[in-house]
Amino acid sequence: MFRASTIIRNAREDKGLSIEEISKKLKINSKYLSSIEDERAADFPDEPYCSLIIKDYSNFLGLNSEDVLSLFRRDFATSCKVKPVTHSKISLTPHHTFRVLTIASIFLFIAYLSFEYVKFNRAPSLKVNWPDLNGAQLEISGITDPESTVRVNNDLILVDPSGSFKKTINVATESTVIVESKSQSGKTTVVEKTYK
Repeated sequence: MFRASTIIRNAREDKGLSIEEISKKLKINSKYLSSIEDERAADFPDEPYCSLIIKDYSNFLGLNSEDVLSLFRRDFATSCKVKPVTHSKISLTPHHTFRVLTIASIFLFIAYLSFEYVKFNRAPSLKVNWPDLNGAQLEISGITDPESTVRVNNDLILVDPSGSFKKTINVATESTVIVESKSQSGKTTVVEKTYK
């Protein structure tokens, strides 16, 4: 029974070529060529290079590379060093990247909607700067949510884009000042102070 290594060696010797000459012409390390001829399986290159070298070597010698490769695989079914394919647990394939981005987009969209829903349905924040009573006038100022409407003692006041407001009111000797901030959803926050 013919072995692939014997066929390759006989073809090379018939052409009167040395392994070094073939190594230079094919640009393949002579160590690999001689290991194939001498059947030193420990020195075979890793796959797929082992099969590619045998094909190139066979073609160069004028042999049918597919037949020689088939014989070689028969002779050395387990000798070519085939590195086991290891699959990492996390791989960035386009499919996985698309899936991760889709899930992240859905999560961010749901988080945004939840935030906006809570923001829309909560009572507005309201901070009032209460001045001391000096005379009959008070300058009430403060800050609230920019989308809210503010009333001081039921008088509607303008709120600037940053949420600040200011109003000068007249007060009696003893009176209560009520500041109310109402959100677009109808929720209200009320702060009051009685001046004596």
